[in-house]
This record gives sequence, C-alpha cells and structure tokens, in this order.
Amino acid sequence: MDFNLTSDQRAVWQWARDFADKEIAPKVEENDQKAQFDFDLMKKIADNGFFAAILPEEYGGQAMDHISYALMTEEIARVDSSTRTLFSVQISLVEKPIMEWGSEAQKKHYLPKLASGEMIGCFGLTEPNAGSDAGNQQTRAVKDGDHYVLNGQKTWISNGTIAHVAIIIAQTDPSKGHKGMCAFLVDTDTKGFTSQKMGNKLGLKSSDTAELFLDNVRVPESAMLGKPGEGFKVAMYCLDQGRFSVACGGVGVMQACIDVSTEYAMEREAFGQKIGEFQMVQSMIADMAVDCECGRLLVLRAAHKKDQGVRNTRETSMAKLFCADAANRAAYNAVQVFGGYGFSEEYPVARIYRDARVLSLYEGTSQIHRIIVSHDELGLRAANGPGMPNNPIDRYSNPADLD
Repeated sequence: MDFNLTSDQRAVWQWARDFADKEIAPKVEENDQKAQFDFDLMKKIADNGFFAAILPEEYGGQAMDHISYALMTEEIARVDSSTRTLFSVQISLVEKPIMEWGSEAQKKHYLPKLASGEMIGCFGLTEPNAGSDAGNQQTRAVKDGDHYVLNGQKTWISNGTIAHVAIIIAQTDPSKGHKGMCAFLVDTDTKGFTSQKMGNKLGLKSSDTAELFLDNVRVPESAMLGKPGEGFKVAMYCLDQGRFSVACGGVGVMQACIDVSTEYAMEREAFGQKIGEFQMVQSMIADMAVDCECGRLLVLRAAHKKDQGVRNTRETSMAKLFCADAANRAAYNAVQVFGGYGFSEEYPVARIYRDARVLSLYEGTSQIHRIIVSHDELGLRAANGPGMPNNPIDRYSNPADLD
C-alpha cells in the first residue's frame, strides 16, 4: 500500500494551493459580507483550467485523476467554501454526469464549453417537497410529439441564476415511481425557464443559490440525458459525485480550522502565556488534526476507487458522512479557541463556522449517509448468511484479484 502521491499529483496540489491563496483569499471576506457572487474570480478559475480538471482531453479537459481533483477541491475549500461550491457543481454535478450518461452529440456540444467556463451548469433535483426523498419528484415531463414539456419548481440549486445549462430531473409517469423519472439537459435561455436568487442564508453567502421555475419548457427528445426511465439512476450518479466533492470540501474546512487556530493560539496570551501552551487548547487542536487526517484518507480512498472504475458508493458515503460531521466539530472548536473573538466577524472563524454547517445537509444529510452505510453492511451480512461477518480483506484487494 503506497501512501505517496505522484509528482503530478503533488504539483497539482501545490498549484491549487498557490491559486487559492493568491486569487481566492484576498476577496473572501468582502464577498461574504456583501453576499455577492464574484464573476471576476469565476473567470480566473476558468482561465486557469480548473473547470477542465478531470475531463478527457478530447473534450477540452486535462484528464486528471480523482486524487488530483480531490486535492484541488480541498485547497479551494480551505480558503472559501462558497467558491468550492461553484467548482464542485460544475465538475461533479454537471460535467461528470454528461460524460457518463450523455450522447456523443451532447458531450461534444456541452463539455468543451463547460471545461472552458464559456458555460456554467447546475443540477436541478431538489424541490420544495423532495429533498432527501429524491424519488418524490413533482416536476413533470409530458411527451408531446418529438418533444417533452416540463413544468415544475426546483429549490436550493447552486449556480442556479448564473447557469447556462441545467440538468433537470422530472417525472414522466407517476404510476411508475422512480422508474418513471427522466433527466434532461435544459438550456436556461429556453422559453419558460426562469430563476430567482435565494438570499438570507446562514452560510455560503457568496455562492449563487436559486430557485428554478419551469413553465411549459419545451425541449426535444435529444435533450434527454440517458434513456427514458433512467432519471433516478442519473440523479443517484450525480449525488455520488457531488457527495465526493463535499467530502473533499470538508477536509479543506478542517485544514482551515487547524491553520487559523494554531496561528491564533501561538499569538494570543492569557494568564501570562500563549494559549497554545494550555493543554485544553492543545486537545482541541489535536482533535482537529486527527479528524482532518482521517477525513483526507477516507477521501483519497474513495478517489482511488473512482480511478479504478469500481463501485464506490460505500466509500464515498463514508467519506462524506465523516468529513461533514468532522468539519462541523472542527469549526466549533476553532470558534472555541478564539473565545469571544470567534463570535465576531472580525476573524474568519465565524464565516468558516457558518459555512461548515451545510456540509451535513446537502448531497444527502448525515442521517441519509448513515442509512446508506448501514444498509450496505447489513446487505453484505445477509448475503454472507446469518452471523457471517463482512470480510474487510476484500475491501482492500485489487478487484482483478477477486472472483
């Protein structure tokens, strides 16, 4: 088992770190306080090739592996979770699903433009009455000749008002339940498609969050992503990718908490000494450091499975669950290290604390991920027979070595 990164992976990590510190960090607090989306920063991200990270070269990508993508995502999140959301949605929730489920015509039309930043994408699954219950889609798609007519509403959609294309999950036949769902690529300038910015958020204030409205939006059959009835599969694939990027983001948040807490602890004095010399402060920082390393290893394990091209739902859910909850613990402890100043917007820990909270909510709540992991464990035990434990050896074997 080799824990060393390749020279290319180390170079990508350093590149992303330098970019985050130089280009993202300077305006983070201003953008957060003004709750403004930074279009200039988005252009810099695009121009520097971030949106092209893991796409194949034939579609304008850089063909990076998932480990490199994880490290890039971590570094962006270390500086700003709002910017990480823009980056993650573009790649994990739009580019990757088109790459996996799209026709060749769809790939050639959308992927180069998404890779260059000429197009921004969003993922329309969540509805007012369909969050964790993703199969309860009220948005309808009715067949009309060689077109579909879409009507419905989506909510809490990241990149929603700035997107040029949206992946919309809709129900074509309610009697079939989730098997009646379809996915569509909808250009946002299509007649009847409108968006509205959502404000007054607890965190991610400089991220674009919107409601989408579809009023008799007419799209051709060729706009369908995947085949009829595969919409739920497309949605689950999208969530699997999105959950991975959220896990990466959680590692970045934990690293940010360590960075600001250790710096402050060695500057702030109380009772005649640096507060970093007190064991209770050291204990909180130690907890952050252990959680961060555990989370990073879980993320890299999931990334490795993705690069192998094998099923990784369990590993991805574990990474997302742990990193989301651990990031919240780290943010809580970071505020505690800062004491009263941690409650002030004068220091970055207040923003980090607010931004961290959503990690355990979107792309599947922590409770949903506990269900996913437990069902996987229980399912395997049932397959092995009563009282038969799972064999962890299989988890760490090359798939080619297993029958």
